[in-house]
Amino acid sequence: MLKTVFAGTRIALAAALLLSTPVMAREITHAMGVTDVPDNPQRVVILTNEGTEALLYLGVVPVGAAQSWSGDPWYDHIAAPLADTVPLGTELAVNLEILATLEPDLILGTKVRQESIYPQLSAIAPTVMTETIGGEWQENLKFYADVLGKGAEGEAAVAGFADRTKKIHDALGDAVNEEISMVRFSPNRTRIYYKDTFSGLALSQIGFKRPAAQDKDEFATEVTKERIPEMEGDRIFYFSDDLNSDEATTNLNDWLNDPLWLNLEAVKAGKAQRVSEIIWNTAGGIYAAHLMLDDIEKIYGLASTR
Repeated sequence: MLKTVFAGTRIALAAALLLSTPVMAREITHAMGVTDVPDNPQRVVILTNEGTEALLYLGVVPVGAAQSWSGDPWYDHIAAPLADTVPLGTELAVNLEILATLEPDLILGTKVRQESIYPQLSAIAPTVMTETIGGEWQENLKFYADVLGKGAEGEAAVAGFADRTKKIHDALGDAVNEEISMVRFSPNRTRIYYKDTFSGLALSQIGFKRPAAQDKDEFATEVTKERIPEMEGDRIFYFSDDLNSDEATTNLNDWLNDPLWLNLEAVKAGKAQRVSEIIWNTAGGIYAAHLMLDDIEKIYGLASTR
């Protein structure tokens, strides 16, 4: 603080210099190039579901965000802290007019979703993007943290998740050797999920095995009923529309009553478990990841590692 003994002219000069000094910025290299971002952004916009969870976990409430894929407009598990956040449409249909009215000082997005509107976003505020989303959520969280000047917090968040998966691995004992099958039932398409998925990577991090037909570092394969035998595993986790729309429910019941499904060993043994599609698939962020671990603990009867 300037001392009162300073002459009035010196005070005025110092104030003028302070006002003329530009906001400090750093160069950030990202999927779309290199961008100068402010050191301490105050009005952040995030355009991915996983990114919204990352920011909240880091203690940053965005002024605007891409709305959740399910919810009105947010997933239940993150709705409370987003009470004052403005929904901006989906990841694939961002409302640029509303976004501009928020006067953000930083926009975070992903190339796989918003590459085509990157020029418009950059005209509104400094914009940086990850390459993609999904299985990369932990690397993306650390990237967002670095951009926000919270690198240490980001590292701690990812380390905390890794520590928890190790504790679950150790608590599972021989059960960790179960081969886990992952299936998504949808009226549009039914898929067997491989290892390069949100839930698949979490299962791998715990140490679970996958059936030989699913032990692939790929995303998923679309299947017809004739391929139901490929869904076999020691245990099957499956998900469908959490909102249980009539169409989704009819489709799910159709698959679950198919003789090929009913003949799977895991189904006959009572080891086919429905889990939340939002938590195990669509939300894709760190809160969902921990909720997925909660489910694993409950299903296997483990003590909580929270």
